[in-house]
Amino acid sequence: MAKIRRLIFEINNLNKSYNSYDALKLKKLDIHPGTIYGVVGTIGSGKTTLLNLMAGFDTQSSGSLLYEGKEYEKNWLGRIKQNKSIFSSIDPKHNGINKTISNYVSDQFPRKKNMIENRYFKNSSFKHLWTRRIDMLSAGELNWLGMIVACECDPRVLLIDDYGMYFNTSMEKDFRAQLIKMNRSLGTTIILSSASDMYLKYFASVLIFLDHGHISKIRTGNSRGNKKDKNQRKKSFQNKKRKYYNRN
Repeated sequence: MAKIRRLIFEINNLNKSYNSYDALKLKKLDIHPGTIYGVVGTIGSGKTTLLNLMAGFDTQSSGSLLYEGKEYEKNWLGRIKQNKSIFSSIDPKHNGINKTISNYVSDQFPRKKNMIENRYFKNSSFKHLWTRRIDMLSAGELNWLGMIVACECDPRVLLIDDYGMYFNTSMEKDFRAQLIKMNRSLGTTIILSSASDMYLKYFASVLIFLDHGHISKIRTGNSRGNKKDKNQRKKSFQNKKRKYYNRN
């Protein structure tokens, strides 16, 4: 009997419209657990809309979006219940209204608040943000906060929008290392969006390119190719070693 492949997200004929504008129109897309995906597209391509739907911050106009084979739960008002297994870097914008960063971090990580303050705020140029209200943050500051919380939480699925947009090279490498470690040690499924594949191609296993709400192409990232090359080099070395010992 053929083994059934598990899917963490399953999309079929998904459509999201705003009045007469189709922001997203995906025929089919399967997301497998424990994989790093990169969603690449320019402004208006639908990448943020897709991540918002996956996070449960918005509902589709039509079609099917399943998480682990089930539809998203809704409350009696018809709003989607937030799934604690899914975390989005956009979360502070949705769930941090009228809260300071300190309050928000305390709510999210009651046992790690002091550690997070010491690691990211106490002795850095972001010290002044600790007591600032989240709705007063700039887009870059909000993105940075979302990345911090993303790296400190332990979800089954991690969604990160506009990855690398506000980073310098050093910051991007630090966050990339943390995400790779999370994926390898915890098996976290990570989906990141960006306007360019400049960073994503180096560690995403799959790159999904969006154009005007449609998937234009899907490509394998360099990370998978690098792993394949390593295995081939290892196999070649073992064969050479075997031949050497056979001769002697």
